[in-house]
Amino acid sequence: MQEENIFYTVDMQREVRDFVLNLEKELAEYQPIYQRDPVEVRREREEGTGRNPKPVISDKAIEREIQSDQGSVAVRAFIPQDQIDGVYLHIHGGGWVMGRAHHRDPELEEIMTECNAAVISVDYRLAPEHPYPAAQDDCEIAALWAVSNAMDEFGTDKVVIGGESAGGHLSASTMIRMRDKHGYSGFSGANLVYGVYDLSGSPSVRLWGDRNLVLSTPIMNWFFDQYLGEEDRKDPDVSPLYAPLHELSPALFTVGTTDPLLDDTLFMHSRWFASGNPSILNVYPGATHAFEIQPTQLAEKVRRRMRTFISESFQS
Repeated sequence: MQEENIFYTVDMQREVRDFVLNLEKELAEYQPIYQRDPVEVRREREEGTGRNPKPVISDKAIEREIQSDQGSVAVRAFIPQDQIDGVYLHIHGGGWVMGRAHHRDPELEEIMTECNAAVISVDYRLAPEHPYPAAQDDCEIAALWAVSNAMDEFGTDKVVIGGESAGGHLSASTMIRMRDKHGYSGFSGANLVYGVYDLSGSPSVRLWGDRNLVLSTPIMNWFFDQYLGEEDRKDPDVSPLYAPLHELSPALFTVGTTDPLLDDTLFMHSRWFASGNPSILNVYPGATHAFEIQPTQLAEKVRRRMRTFISESFQS
């Protein structure tokens, strides 16, 4: 088990602290998401009329449909024109309710360029219109396609999986399903960014309270309720923290200390390593949920660290 620390300058510490203070003030001016209609929140995000700016769309992205016996799954692809060292199967966040594959275009284009990666981002179905297990089923279909076609399509069998928040949950769930249902344990790495691994609510989620720093206890409970019905929330397919975690890949776990999902990452990292998988834990003091896309020096360093992990995983 390895823990890494990115060196903080005094200037970086001050920048993160000031950003968090301003973020909390800004979020206090908006109605909490758990009091709103998901469809309206999604529309605002696409139009850039709410708190978040309109998504930046890359002209390098390609939209594709993956066909399967269970139906089709949309993916957004970034394909290098020259050398391809591996495939990065990306799963976006958004609490299983929000988010789309095209919301991460700038970061995914960075990965394509700097990691020589064919990036495939899954545009899975969203709750509450499509509750559990729809998102997990879509990601499983996309993963099965990626590992089955990587060599023919991209000339490599190296596949790294990763995602943020709910995307971290879906990445871990997908790896477990691929192992248990398809006999595949060949992922080269897993980039697991402040993921949700206990949908019954880890201690840090339950004890956080109403303070809104992107997430809060009521917000997380709302997300859980949108995605899940009467399912046992500690069922291993629902909450991968409770699944057997043997024969998975090396993983990089990333989280900030002012994120209600802190315990999810700390617990999952420990279980991942204890199950025999190499595991690196990076915990960033003062950082909130979604900190790696905030306009700070720390965010740039953290994204660079993730890209280094992906590139190194391709070479393993």
